[in-house]
Amino acid sequence: MSLILADKTPLNYANIPLREHHTEAIMKANIGLIGLAVMGQNLVLNMNDHGFKVAVYNRTTSTTDEFLEGPAKDTLVVGAHTLEELIDSLETPRIVMLMVKAGEVVDYYIEQLIPLLAAGDIIVDGGNSLFTDTNRRTTALAAQNINYIGTGVSGGEEGARHGPSIMPGGNQAAWPTVKPIFQAISAHVDGDPCCEWVGDNGAGHYVKMVHNGIEYGDMQLICEAYQLLSEGLDLSADEMQAIFADWNQGELSSYLIEITANILAFKEEDGQPLVDKILDTAGQKGTGKWTGINALDLGIPLTLIGEAVFARCLSAQKSERIKASQLLAKANVKFSGDKQTMIDAIRDALYAAKIISYAQGFRLMREASKEYNLSLNYGEIALMWRGGCIIRSQFLNDIKQAYTANPELENLLLADFFVKAMKQADAGWRKAVILGIELGIPTPAFSSALAYFDGYRTERLPANLLQAQRDYFGAHTYERTDKPRGEFFHTDWTGHGGKTASSTYTV
Repeated sequence: MSLILADKTPLNYANIPLREHHTEAIMKANIGLIGLAVMGQNLVLNMNDHGFKVAVYNRTTSTTDEFLEGPAKDTLVVGAHTLEELIDSLETPRIVMLMVKAGEVVDYYIEQLIPLLAAGDIIVDGGNSLFTDTNRRTTALAAQNINYIGTGVSGGEEGARHGPSIMPGGNQAAWPTVKPIFQAISAHVDGDPCCEWVGDNGAGHYVKMVHNGIEYGDMQLICEAYQLLSEGLDLSADEMQAIFADWNQGELSSYLIEITANILAFKEEDGQPLVDKILDTAGQKGTGKWTGINALDLGIPLTLIGEAVFARCLSAQKSERIKASQLLAKANVKFSGDKQTMIDAIRDALYAAKIISYAQGFRLMREASKEYNLSLNYGEIALMWRGGCIIRSQFLNDIKQAYTANPELENLLLADFFVKAMKQADAGWRKAVILGIELGIPTPAFSSALAYFDGYRTERLPANLLQAQRDYFGAHTYERTDKPRGEFFHTDWTGHGGKTASSTYTV
């Protein structure tokens, strides 16, 4: 059995010998953690707060020493300057959690750890690994009698320190051992931990990937609302802060709306809003892109999240945009009308498009659950996302209730709560998109979400013409409305074509 790095270099884990367990000393650490960047340090302090003794290792030993003399001073945390020291400091079965960069670095540490571990020990990857990497690592390590968990951890710096959402998957035999630690340190809502077993192999990292895709969508939608308010309605940062703070008291209540209000309120020493001085080029780490790629692989329209990823890509082309703004200058059109009415319309657009973001994300998970045999529980996933994570929001309770009422729900848009919500927001949503069109303000996520919504509720789409075109130039065949599904036909459209049809397939 071997694992493959991103550059296709094989790691022959099966040839690396495990060591036997040895007699434990008193007060061994409950868990070891490798990687003392922001998330790693805050998870360690969180574990310490809950009474767990943690041993830590960082490749740069000075980082370990600084952590022990700084944030971890006078705690139960112990340090190790070598991986051997780290493993020797742990109780059995040993739990080693990796908080390192996804990809080759994870495989590197697994390779280094195997000779130091014994059968029944546990490796946990808490980074944003690609779920297919977690699949192969789980399988390969199981052959070595090592239990592997790939877990999504969401909540950023604050969540890691005070309670994140944790989404574990992998080898379920390891879950009873790590469960007390993970559920203790996770966020809690109504007394329930925002951490539960997701499923086998890469299920945990898959759910975290989709979570991050929805996060991309949510953030882009908020940014489009912000631009419509600031550029379209010419509102100040203080005025927008009040609007977002008000929205956070109602149906849009969420962590991202809350921090948006806080950001808009933040002033520099000169009294000017900091947000106005931040360069408009956005970064990304890849999870949103992975979500979009997987949606294409599974044939699921994930249009809003795709547009959110592309919006970040477009923002990075700053120098080109500056040139284009001069050569392709917008018309000097100003908004005229009642501002409060339009503010309410923008709120409706934000709410409706946010529902689409979640609907598309959960629809993708539904397809993946079938394709990859993940057996995902969508209601439980919604509960795990209620606290700690970046996309936590009020209506996750409504998502939970929708899947409780119908575990086989095909799409959130078909649930009674969301049917009503979409009908109420529809008119305002369209006004907001029209405002963007009239003033030349880009709303790719608002617009693509609206197009998806209209397409999803359209009984007959123009794909009949598309299929005719495909059959005309490529003999790709088509189905007929007056024949049973599954029967395919080909027409000699020109009179001098052949009768042979191309093979057909469904994505």
